[in-house]
Amino acid sequence: MSVPIRASLKFAVDTGEKPATYPKLPMDDPKRDTGTFEDRIVPLINGRDVADELSLDREGFLITDHVSDVSDFYDEAAIQTNYYEECIALLKEFTGADRVEIFDHTYRIQDVQKREKLGTGAPVLTVHNDYTDWSGPKRVNDILPDEAEELLKHRYVMVNVWRPLTEPVLTDPLALCDAASMVDKDLIASDHIYPDRRGETYRVAYGEGQKWMYFPEMTTGEAILIKCFDTEMDGRARLSAHGAAKLVKEPAEFIPRESIEVRTIAFFSP
Repeated sequence: MSVPIRASLKFAVDTGEKPATYPKLPMDDPKRDTGTFEDRIVPLINGRDVADELSLDREGFLITDHVSDVSDFYDEAAIQTNYYEECIALLKEFTGADRVEIFDHTYRIQDVQKREKLGTGAPVLTVHNDYTDWSGPKRVNDILPDEAEELLKHRYVMVNVWRPLTEPVLTDPLALCDAASMVDKDLIASDHIYPDRRGETYRVAYGEGQKWMYFPEMTTGEAILIKCFDTEMDGRARLSAHGAAKLVKEPAEFIPRESIEVRTIAFFSP
């Protein structure tokens, strides 16, 4: 087994007041996030040592080889046709779902100049989970209003497909928390307030028992699946947490990290 590395993660602090994020404001705008955060140095376990054992239903995430036919990941037409179809096939393979819907994707670019030129976001340093028990079903209603009443009667799972667009990933790697190592008090519901709607995510507070992993030197031929919500309450992982980590020892030279994250909903027949 590899020796864990040390990295800084940004955790939320529970103050008793519900925090909020205004995603349309710039990442460096002090009004973008309310609430309190703390940076903590934590050990990151090398997930490659146990990659074959990881499961969406146990740890809440996994890594897989996944070579895409898309050559330009900033070609929106190619993403919404070819890449979406690839992600749908991937989700069906790993979840066994009958139907997979993709409702959006987002880019994260570490290089400031390229990020500003393309109008994308930076790697998200705050550890979080994308949905709560309130916002999970709301998202189904938002995306598929004509079918939601029937779809909400049966199991569905929300999974993000995360892929690096530069290789190897040497800085700001994605850190993921083993779902079994989290407890309810680690989760802090936070409003996501847009000009035309409100969502809700979980910010994550630090917990002594949390087990964090990363996958060193990821390539563009790999993808991470992250479970963000599961309606099933039978002991399997319902969600996990993730965020970009700042390594204590970063290399002197590296290619700035870029990534694409596709958000999906996988539906199951009764």
